[in-house]
Amino acid sequence: MEAVPRDGYSITIPLLVDNDEKEQDKLCVKEAEGNTSFFKTCFNGLNALSGVGILSVPYALSSGGWLSLPLLFVIAAVTFYTGLLIKRCMDVDPHVRSYPDIGELAFGNKGRMVVSVFMNMELYLVATGFLILEGDNLQNLWPGVGVEIAGVPIGGKQMFVVIVALVILPTVWLSNMNVLSFISASGVLASVIILGSIVWAGAHDGIGFEQKGTLLNWKGIPTAVSLYAFCYCAHPVFPTLYTSMENKKQFSKVLLVCFLFCTVTYASMAVAGFLMFGSNVQSQITLNLPTKTFSSKVAIYTTLVNPVAKYALMVTPIVNAIENRFRAYYSKKPISFLIRSTLVMSTVVVALSIPFFGDLMSLVGAFLSVTASIILPCLCYLKISGTYRRLGFEPIVIEFIVLLGIAIVIVGTYTSVLEILGHL
Repeated sequence: MEAVPRDGYSITIPLLVDNDEKEQDKLCVKEAEGNTSFFKTCFNGLNALSGVGILSVPYALSSGGWLSLPLLFVIAAVTFYTGLLIKRCMDVDPHVRSYPDIGELAFGNKGRMVVSVFMNMELYLVATGFLILEGDNLQNLWPGVGVEIAGVPIGGKQMFVVIVALVILPTVWLSNMNVLSFISASGVLASVIILGSIVWAGAHDGIGFEQKGTLLNWKGIPTAVSLYAFCYCAHPVFPTLYTSMENKKQFSKVLLVCFLFCTVTYASMAVAGFLMFGSNVQSQITLNLPTKTFSSKVAIYTTLVNPVAKYALMVTPIVNAIENRFRAYYSKKPISFLIRSTLVMSTVVVALSIPFFGDLMSLVGAFLSVTASIILPCLCYLKISGTYRRLGFEPIVIEFIVLLGIAIVIVGTYTSVLEILGHL
């Protein structure tokens, strides 16, 4: 094993070793301890979970109708449980330091590859969604802005996406989870302010909460479930949070705090937004708000803070995977800056190519979030623990969750792809 320092904690990278190096492995594992406190880990976890999904849950509720709201709580309960399964998998072997490590422990190199692909694709597209969100809201504030470079007109949204990426870039250069926790704290505060300002806009700025909405829309259920799942897509980040903790026994409590807080916030925003705008609510509720009122400005401007606070945390596992793979070929900090900068710029290209926030997040939720946050944790735990070999209540529950997840992936992905193609 090779313990690689990561500014405050270490990441242990599996290498081929012989039996004589087992004692050295044990020493490396002891060195690979985090120093992030319970509260700082809570901030990082809340920041990862309370993402831009808070803006799309009213649209999700309007898609499925009022009777789809209980599905939010079902998704929350299932993803909390699968988060605990990830912790159990990591407790089995102290050498397991990341989500791909769990896949390798369960299914070998093929498992590592599958987990890595889904994890990195999900985090990458979530980060891309942040840039799309920023472009949409800034264009909503300044609809007539645009520039012309070398005779080529560049729309305001495209220009804003590039500017925001440049603002976010320095946060991606940070790798210390203690430092990121302070940025995360601002992200958590931003989510609370967004909810409060939108409720204020409904209560005091003439919008009201008078829309009745639809009781149930069967056609919109796949979209609703996909977006609900997207709200809880932070599982690939959980191993990073777990590894960074000083007292890892408290990680279950961290998950409980994060899931309870975020679920209450999501449900409150969904109900308030649906009552305010009904079936007319857009994929980002901030796009429905009048831009001249003070409360609306607070909500929109605070929304712009969220991606800046969350982007770095989301892409940290991707950056770590890339750097660990090429660490043998470099040891200089400028190369790390180049890798991180290239990653950010690539998300800009994708954001400019697929500018449909709601449809993209629905696809991420259905195909990637459900796979990475529900199906894979269950399959890995069943294999690692060996519980699939025996009958019992827990194996039956886990297998049912897997089948439910597969159904959501098939139906939700099909629906999301059709919606994206319809907008092209």
